[in-house]
This record gives sequence, structure tokens and C-alpha cells, in this order.
Amino acid sequence: MSLVRNFATVGGATLLSRLLGFVRDVLLAAAVGAGPVADAFVVAFRLPNLFRRLFAEGAFNSAFIPLFGRKVEEEGDQGARQFAGEIGAALLFCLLGLTALAQIFMPFVVWVLAPGFVADPEKYDLTVLMARIAFPYLIFMSLLAFIGGILNTYHRFAAAAFAPVMLNVVMSLVLGGVLLTGIEDNTTLGIILTIGVTVGGIVQLLVVIIDLKRLGFRIPVFRPRYTKSAKRLLVLGIPGVIAGGVTQINIAVGQIIASMQEGANALLYFADRLYQLPLGVIGIAIGVVLLPSLTRQLRAGETAAYQHSLNRALEFSLVLTLPAAVALAVVPHEIVSVLFQRVRFDAQAVDGTAAALMAFSFGLPAFVLNKVFSPGYFAREDTKTPMKFAVVGMVVNVILSIALFPWLMHVGIALATTLAGWVNTALLLGVLWKRGHFTPDFSLLKRLLLVLLASALMGVSVHFAADLLAPYLSDGWLLVRAASLGLLVLVGIVTFALIAQLSGGADLLGMAKALRRRNT
Repeated sequence: MSLVRNFATVGGATLLSRLLGFVRDVLLAAAVGAGPVADAFVVAFRLPNLFRRLFAEGAFNSAFIPLFGRKVEEEGDQGARQFAGEIGAALLFCLLGLTALAQIFMPFVVWVLAPGFVADPEKYDLTVLMARIAFPYLIFMSLLAFIGGILNTYHRFAAAAFAPVMLNVVMSLVLGGVLLTGIEDNTTLGIILTIGVTVGGIVQLLVVIIDLKRLGFRIPVFRPRYTKSAKRLLVLGIPGVIAGGVTQINIAVGQIIASMQEGANALLYFADRLYQLPLGVIGIAIGVVLLPSLTRQLRAGETAAYQHSLNRALEFSLVLTLPAAVALAVVPHEIVSVLFQRVRFDAQAVDGTAAALMAFSFGLPAFVLNKVFSPGYFAREDTKTPMKFAVVGMVVNVILSIALFPWLMHVGIALATTLAGWVNTALLLGVLWKRGHFTPDFSLLKRLLLVLLASALMGVSVHFAADLLAPYLSDGWLLVRAASLGLLVLVGIVTFALIAQLSGGADLLGMAKALRRRNT
């Protein structure tokens, strides 16, 4: 159950971050609604995140963690420190250069990513200004991913998982101040929001630096050099950059198309934030914990342990993901309405966000499974195969986004993302299975069918419960509406848990006992 305990550590911290993220987004919706400042903020904040996911979390970690893990196993802490120092120097040098270029060419970058904003010069100029202020966030988050990879290799997962909490704390304080002072000027709002993002990045980095110091791992300082270690990382990382680039191209294409519809970027952002809760808690936790575990098991020749880890990760992820996906698909309007509808976030914004959330919900299992299967390749230092599959997914997403947008508007973009996610996941699973790198055991297949049944029955119960609670969910005091939504969630959890446990679809009691043992 060590995997379950580690998933719980990362997942628990991520859950806290996502819940505080809801507080942040509720305040954001109230402060800026789905208007021009919201559109500009989404583009400005997404830009450093695009490069962060491209160079740091995706390509960098998928190449760095297996190589760093090998250094720890073969050369001990001294060799690992040398390797970390060389890679850290090269990473920081690249980040500073990229940031300088971005500041110079930001007007062109915004023009490429949001061409629809050009027709509104005020919105376009505001987006350029906000993007320039927010872009240094990339440096802090990339260094966080680097240090987090070191900590995860030593099985210290909590700090890197807890760090994002601090961004949400900082941004919630900033937005709370905006609402209390009644700031309405668009430029002032934009500057304050993006400064908050950069400050939040600094605070997050400090969290992992403190934990690295507690570990006693000191990273030596070198001047940037093209060493043998850097060359090996580059060889493994380039396919990851391409694969990550493909994913970010998907996001960029959606953003470009959405810029043609007023408020669409904001609607997609708020829908994305909601389905990112289960994706973050489950998918990120599994991805963070699974890669170091699989890498070490393969290095030690423990094939049976490797297969067991992959099977249990798949089972654990779908036990949590399938009911969440069903719930988001069944009651999206109720969720969005209670969480966001207030001040500048009106009924029309609720309808648009709920429609996008429903489209995203069908892809949630695929997005999580991608986090499960990808480490099966990365642990073998195979970054090229996921890259090829990501390219296929990108082509599917671009074609479908362009084809569906004229009829479904922003919802077509969300649906295209979902379908592309399933194509990518199917390819990852199929090749792993064909190569013999993943063999599902009988108990896994049996339990997944039962979990699917339990999720479907839970969806029925949530649908009827939502009808009964409709008067309390739609009207009245916020506290009453929030309590009604909480009751609706409780109905879903209890229904699923009972059916899954009694049918044998999931040993939820066993998981709970394992978590209690961890805390004793």
C-alpha cells in the first residue's frame, strides 16, 4: 500500500491547493467576471504556464528524474549533487534567456496567441502589459519543478505538492483586497493580478528550497556548461519538449480560436479549473509518485513489482476518476452556479461554463490515464514514443476544434480536447500492452467493470437528488446553496462508496486502513 500512501500525500496536498484554488477563482469571478480583464488575465497567466509545462514539468522532469535516479543508485549522493548542479545551471541560463526574449517580443506573442484581441486595442494592450509582468513566474515554477524532482526521487513528496497552495493563498489575498477596495479600473486590476502571480511564484519556490535544505541536499553552483550530463538530458528531453509542445499547441490553438468569441477564454478557464480538481488530485499525484517508483523497480530488475505498481495505479486512479467524471457530466450547471454566480459572473456566464465543463468531463478519465501510462515509457528513458502519440492527438484536436467551433463555439473546443485525449491515451495503452510493459491482471479488469457500474448508478442518484434540491441550489442565501451542493456531493460519495465496496469494485475500507497505518 506504499503507493496508496504516497498518492495520498501528494493528492491530499493537491486537494488542499485545488480547494483554495476554488476560493481564488470564486474571488476572481466576482472581481472580473467573464469580461475583458478576465480574458486578458487568462492569456497572460497561461503564457508562462505554457512554457513551464513545455520545458519544466513535462519534458524536463520526464528526462531528469530517471537520469537523476540512476545517479543516486550508481554514484550516490555525491554524483547526484554534481549532476544536479550541472543541470540546474543550464536550466537557469535557458530560463533567463527565454524570459528576456519574451519581454522584447511580447506584443507579437500576444498577437499570435490571441489574434481576436487585436480588434480591441485596449484589451490587446492590457494583455501585453499583464503578460510581461506575469512571465517571470516561469522562472520560479521551472526551478520548483527541478527541485521537486530531486525531492521526489528521495521520496519526499509533500513540499512540492504543497507549494501550489501558496499561489492560491497569495492570489486570494490579492483578490480579496481588490473586492474590499472596490477597484474597477481595468489597467489597475490587471497590474495587481499579475503582480500577485509573480509574488506567488516566489513564495512557492521558497517552500521547496526549505525542504531541500531539510533533506541536507546541497546543489553546487556551476557556470552553465554543455557537459556530458546536459547532453544526455537534452537527448532525452527533446522528444519530451516536442511532446509537451504538442500539448501546448493544443492549448494555444484552442485559445486562438476562443479569442474570436467574446468571453470564451474566460468561460473555458473557469470550466478547466473545475475539472482540474479531480485531474490534479488524482492525475498529478499518480504521475509524481509513479515515475520514481517504476524507475527504481526497473533498475533493480523487479518486473513483478513494476507490473503490480502499474496495475494498482490504474485501479486506484479510475476508482476516484470515474465517479468524478460522471458527477461533472450530470450536474455541471448546479456546480458552476453555486461556485461562481455572483457580482459580475452572471447567468449567461454560468450557462457557457457549465456546457464546457460537461464536454471536459467526458475526457477526465483519459487525462488521468495519460498520467498513469506515460511513466511506463519514461521509466525506460523512452520519451520518443509518447511524443509521436502526442503529435497524433494534436492533429486530432486541431482538426476537431476548427470543425466544431462554427457550430458549438467554445464548447466545440472543449469537446475536441476530450476526444484528442482519448486518442492519445488509447495509443499509450495499446503500445505498452503490445510490448509486454503492461499486463492487466484479472482482478483489475473485474474491478473496473464494477467501478463503472457503481459510477453509473451514482450518476442516477445524483440526478434525482439534484431535482429534489433544485429550489435550494438555485435561489436563496449563498450558505444555503453551498450546503445544498455539499449535500449533493455527499449523496454521490455515499452511493458510490456503498455500491463499490459491496460489489467488490474497490476495497475502500482497505485503502482507509492503509492511510490510518500511515498516520500511526
